[in-house]
Amino acid sequence: MQALGVIPARYGSTRLEGKPLVDIIGKPMIQHVYENVTRSSILDDVIVATDDSKIKKVVEGFGGKAVLTSPDYTTGTDRVAEVARNLDVQVVVNIQGDEPFINPEMINEVAEPLLRDKNILMGTLMHKIKNEEDLSNPNVVKVVTDKSGFALYFSRSLIPYLRHSEGHRAFEHIGIYSYQKDFLLKFAELKPTSLETSESLEQLRALENGYRIKVVLTKQKYIALSVDTPEDLEKARVFAKSLREKEGGF
Repeated sequence: MQALGVIPARYGSTRLEGKPLVDIIGKPMIQHVYENVTRSSILDDVIVATDDSKIKKVVEGFGGKAVLTSPDYTTGTDRVAEVARNLDVQVVVNIQGDEPFINPEMINEVAEPLLRDKNILMGTLMHKIKNEEDLSNPNVVKVVTDKSGFALYFSRSLIPYLRHSEGHRAFEHIGIYSYQKDFLLKFAELKPTSLETSESLEQLRALENGYRIKVVLTKQKYIALSVDTPEDLEKARVFAKSLREKEGGF
């Protein structure tokens, strides 16, 4: 395979127990994610990596592929690495299991640079922040890049600092990651770093260890609606219903 999509899906959640299985207008959330991901034209296969047999059974019930991974992992990256370890694949894309409205074209965008150039070890996405409130929101992760589009830093704080408003632009990091398989396995073995721990941003582990991350400015409309809480779930249900009424899909 050239490209594999892996969706880590953990059952336990302090804010929304069993969230991969919560219902969104007639389907479990993991099914919405899976079906959107499989619409990517660049992926050769899609696998859900889960720690729970209930999730595996549900995924297989709607015709998807799922693998049981160790229940001891603390990150989705570890789960993705376990799935990829014994597969013959060049690029692995890590897609969050709580993003029911993921755009499949964005998966293509994050994988393409690594398929073109094997020297690019890791990739991710960003989009321009348009909502002023997001500039000070720590849940909106910001990223700055060099002139070649490689990340200089990720932060929950505003970067760059707004010293001069004229021409100021800030970009939100979108949490989809692509990896060359060999680098993914190496990355999963690296110990957490000080900046990673301070910001609670796993991707900083790569930067602190001297690895570059290609950041693509997406051309797609980003729907920033991940489901982490009961309130998020209700918003997702309302939004999904509106999509169905407008477009006759979803």
